[in-house]
Amino acid sequence: MKELKADALWFHLHALVMLAEQGSFTRAAERLDISKAAMSQKIRELEAAAGVPLVQRTTRSVRLTSAGEKLVDDLREPFAHIARSFVSVRDEAGPLRGVIRITAPVAFARQQLVSHITAFLVLHPQVRIQLEVSDRLVSLSSEGFDLAIRHSEQIPETHVAQRLCDTRAVLVAAPAYLQRQGTPQTPAELAQHQCLCYPRGHESPRWRFISADNPAEKLAVDVSGPFATNNSESIRDAALQGLGIALLPDFSAQAALEQQQLTQLLPTWRPVEVFAERLWIVRPWAAQVPRAVSEFIYWLRARFSEARHDV
Repeated sequence: MKELKADALWFHLHALVMLAEQGSFTRAAERLDISKAAMSQKIRELEAAAGVPLVQRTTRSVRLTSAGEKLVDDLREPFAHIARSFVSVRDEAGPLRGVIRITAPVAFARQQLVSHITAFLVLHPQVRIQLEVSDRLVSLSSEGFDLAIRHSEQIPETHVAQRLCDTRAVLVAAPAYLQRQGTPQTPAELAQHQCLCYPRGHESPRWRFISADNPAEKLAVDVSGPFATNNSESIRDAALQGLGIALLPDFSAQAALEQQQLTQLLPTWRPVEVFAERLWIVRPWAAQVPRAVSEFIYWLRARFSEARHDV
């Protein structure tokens, strides 16, 4: 193998840092926009130039050797500084440009987020947005996301969180179900109904309520029903079919309530401890944020400030 000069190794070194961050040749290659074979070749060339193994490869995992770990530890901050400097120069003038990678919950993305993304891209045609919809809490740094929408109160301390909007849970059912089974007048009556639940581990479903008229009055009701799933959009669809009574985040129920496909129940009782009461925009901490990312965050917060959920 031809010996590489030191000044020809910059991309190879960056590839090693990316491999350490991603923990996978495939994901690292995707981040660098090269093939997996090219990625492997860069690492082999770097090891040959260094004269020591830098990566331990197995069929299931990739780990750095002690020499590889030391090299990556020394390289992380210089490469991060280069990236910040480039972003700063690129963003100083001209139109917004660049790629923004976002992850968001399935129901919220489909029902609320995509329309705002579309409007933003119309205004900024040189920006590209890659949206991954998933209800799992992904690792932003290791999976290369610039920001996430989180329906959760658990925000990593290493991340920056900005409130997008408040949300609340609503109790709903289709008119057809209520005509067939009757309308509950108190939370206690829910025990006699078919309830569609969002599972919480192995715990038996229990819905908790606080009286809107007297916050000191609280009730917990054990409920059961024919269907449970960890996706609020699927619960909503089952409720629309008249299968039972559902507790949903307001953003999942909003359109169906406005179209009178669902009816809100027990309006004088507030469901609690079901879903988080806020949506957050979360990003990894960074000394400098790309202008496209910061402008998109500002755009989203402004749009949701204008259109509060009034379900």
